[in-house]
Amino acid sequence: MTMSAVEDKMHVEENAMNPNWAVIKKIETETVDTSTLWLEFEDEEVRKDYKYSAGQFNMLYLPIYGESAISISSDPDQEGLIGHTIRFVGNVTRAVSRLNVGDRISVRGPFGTNWPVEESKGKDVIIFAGGIGLAPLRPAIYQIINNRKDYGKVTIVYGARCPSDLLYTGEYEEWRSHDIELMVTVDHADDTWDGLVGVVPMYFYRLRPNPENTVLWSCGPEIMMHFVLYEGLARKIPDNQIYLSYERNMKCGVGVCGHCQHGAYYICKDGPIFTYEQLEPYFNVEDL
Repeated sequence: MTMSAVEDKMHVEENAMNPNWAVIKKIETETVDTSTLWLEFEDEEVRKDYKYSAGQFNMLYLPIYGESAISISSDPDQEGLIGHTIRFVGNVTRAVSRLNVGDRISVRGPFGTNWPVEESKGKDVIIFAGGIGLAPLRPAIYQIINNRKDYGKVTIVYGARCPSDLLYTGEYEEWRSHDIELMVTVDHADDTWDGLVGVVPMYFYRLRPNPENTVLWSCGPEIMMHFVLYEGLARKIPDNQIYLSYERNMKCGVGVCGHCQHGAYYICKDGPIFTYEQLEPYFNVEDL
């Protein structure tokens, strides 16, 4: 590596470690324990220069409480506010849940790899999401909608434990209006639910993909993704056309702390989105 390359790398890492303050401009309640926070950077130059890709994440920081890796859930093609859909399950995110419009939060990023929205043009796209896993896929769905003619058949299968856990319910009809087949299912129905019931992977049987011309994207609980993967491989979708988002133990965002190492990869830096071709050496799908 040349000296200039080393200096460029150090500059990138230094910038990645420098946070920028943002103001909460809007809070949308999604479920009883999940909300979307819409942020605006205080610094006008940062606001103007900030760009991200579908599937990337930010590190959100609150003094005293620490940092948490949160996927960006807004449309990369829309300038202005940046959305983060947050489930309040840990010390940091529970502290975030107590913030109000007008409060400040510190942001580092964006980090990580992205969904292959450009590489998938001309192909059929199948998306399997579970629970909060729809959040990092939402920016990619927006980009497909923004360029719908560039893709073939688009299918989304989304599930949650119960109807009250479903995210973005007010957007489903809009997605369907763009020639997207959307199947929504719950593990446990109640008196308000008249839709599909069952875990997400079981609805693979309704699909008849052309394997060579199909890409599969999935994010959600790991056990769900493993069975989605199993079903995709059974239908001969190639290893390098199956994309999984593995969001584990990410602490620094730049592969320095080592908390998120998985085999040869640092998930925060080399992922969180991987092809099965990359992940295959580290687990055996036949064991599922």
